[in-house]
Amino acid sequence: QVQLVESGGGLVQPGGSLRLSCAASEFTLDYYARGWFRQAPGKEREKVSCISSSDGSTYYADSVKGRFTISRDMAKNTVYLQMNSLKPEDTAVYYCATSRMCGDSDWGDYWGPGTQVTVSS
Repeated sequence: QVQLVESGGGLVQPGGSLRLSCAASEFTLDYYARGWFRQAPGKEREKVSCISSSDGSTYYADSVKGRFTISRDMAKNTVYLQMNSLKPEDTAVYYCATSRMCGDSDWGDYWGPGTQVTVSS
């Protein structure tokens, strides 16, 4: 069975940092892109970041650009999202997902269960 598991969420004060991890049982990073999405209650899902399979090129939403960094560990088949200078508006459930390409419009059925990130004083 396919497994995508996020970890690293928690409560942090504004200006603080967290690092999220996403480990996968399949969808190796040399062939599949992997992305981070977030969704707050009552809000639409937002694509936060993605890393491509071919060369590790990255994508960031304007809302997080300059603050978040996505990276990958090929040996562990794991991606990370380093989140710095966190703001209250970053509060959401963060999900890891996989697709063939970062630009795919439909990311299909393979998502992790999510990890809560709360940025609050």
